[in-house]
Amino acid sequence: MSANEETIYLLDMKGLRCPIPVARTRKAVRKLPSGTQIRVECTDPLADIDIPHMVNTDGHQLLDKGAIDGVRWYLIRLS
Repeated sequence: MSANEETIYLLDMKGLRCPIPVARTRKAVRKLPSGTQIRVECTDPLADIDIPHMVNTDGHQLLDKGAIDGVRWYLIRLS
């Protein structure tokens, strides 16, 4: 792994409904160090509101987001 490569942790929240994806994401990020990148994947349409709100509220950085075949994903760097 080069110095520019980082491990990105995957949190699979597919099939879970609000508020479970945000609650489990919050619980998971508490165990990870600052600067860690995580990718959250979910199918709940409310995640488009909940995940960015959680990121802003908790002081993290939303690096990117998108959707592929009904799966919404969010790339987050932890503060």
